Amino acid sequence: MKTVDVGSLLDDGQWSPYQKLLVAGTALTIILDGLDNQVLGAAVPALMREWSLPRAAFATALATGMVGMMIGGAIGGFIGDRLGRRGALVGSVVSFGVLTVLISFANGVSTLGVLRFFAGLGLGGAMPNAAALSSEYVPRRHRPFAVTMTIVCIPLGGTLAGLMGAEILPRFGWRALFMVGGVVPLVLAAVLVKVLPESPRYLARRRQRWPELAALLRRLGHDVPGDTAFVDTTEKALAGASARELFAPEFRRDTLALCGSYFFCLLSVYVGTTWVPSLLTGAGFDVGVASYGLTAFNLGGVVGAILGAILITRLGSRITMLAMTAGAVAGTVVLATMPIGMQSAAGVLAMLAWTGGLINAVQTTMYALAAHVYPTGIRATGVGTAVAFGRIGGVLAPYAGSWALESGGASRLFVMMAATMTMVFVALASVRRHIPRVSLGAVAGSIAIEPAGR
Repeated sequence: MKTVDVGSLLDDGQWSPYQKLLVAGTALTIILDGLDNQVLGAAVPALMREWSLPRAAFATALATGMVGMMIGGAIGGFIGDRLGRRGALVGSVVSFGVLTVLISFANGVSTLGVLRFFAGLGLGGAMPNAAALSSEYVPRRHRPFAVTMTIVCIPLGGTLAGLMGAEILPRFGWRALFMVGGVVPLVLAAVLVKVLPESPRYLARRRQRWPELAALLRRLGHDVPGDTAFVDTTEKALAGASARELFAPEFRRDTLALCGSYFFCLLSVYVGTTWVPSLLTGAGFDVGVASYGLTAFNLGGVVGAILGAILITRLGSRITMLAMTAGAVAGTVVLATMPIGMQSAAGVLAMLAWTGGLINAVQTTMYALAAHVYPTGIRATGVGTAVAFGRIGGVLAPYAGSWALESGGASRLFVMMAATMTMVFVALASVRRHIPRVSLGAVAGSIAIEPAGR
């Protein structure tokens, strides 16, 4: 019986069109995750009018969704490591799709909050498994780019939420917005059940599924017999997925630093995506233009994350992510000193694109960093735990943003975001296992990995 090292085969192999298609399929789930995650923020101004409620009345409903995502991130990562990334991802998509449809029938804030909590379980569970799948489908030299291109779909989905809100809310109302946001993920889930394979690294650790792995590797362009035995020498062997492994001496510092960076960055992200539309409507913008403010905040993140992924390959993650974080701090300081009103609409939208772009880019590339830090046996658990801790920041964001707007207006909101992004800078600087830059040698296909921490 022939023995094949799956890790070396994948890490040093080609990035085939089929692998790119798999990453694209995984990325589609995150577009819809980002859409359903941010659709409530876009709908809040319309809900305020229809239900005759103040902005602060929706803080708890917004926070319960974050609580659900926090729990879902931890549970989803654990399920992905134990039972498979594919099933955990598809199950998460079905979950948040069904719950988003049900939200379209809500008639009060309490019902809205309960439904958002359960939708959050699916929204949180999707991301760590999508990051793990993307990282394990592709060669090592393309891994940061593949993971970032998957998770960049969070702000891309948020961009779509803003665009959909601008078109659907004035014409059809908020119920239609949630109905569309729920049905589309259910259609995608049905397709993924048929076409999305399990992670090859996950299959390599389960002897009874080696025939399935052999068939998948042949589709990836590798000539392996059906009776091949598989090992993965490039990953640390672990007895099983356990959160305790994340705090072993070799991982402890990076785990704490990642948790801190996710906490403060997600606090910043959700303060922005939750309150930017209502901030703008309160400053005199109509609902449609306010939704475009959410689009600007997210769309810059798509561009920033793609550029960040390219720079990480060239410069490593340390210098790239710290530079993006510093740029985000500068953007929030500028917004804190700007007048927010229709007379300065173009400048406000431009600065929202810059600042939101960099904040989202930092948050997105954190998934590639976390996937790099942990070996495959605890990768989904590690990413899921860091994201779940970060969701505490998301839970606090509705309350923190509401307090800032009510007590000091837009200026205080952006000063608070400047402070939280400064803490992100400190946390990222503390990570030891940053992604090293990858340099292509003179010989075609040769890979030289420079020391970590550059």
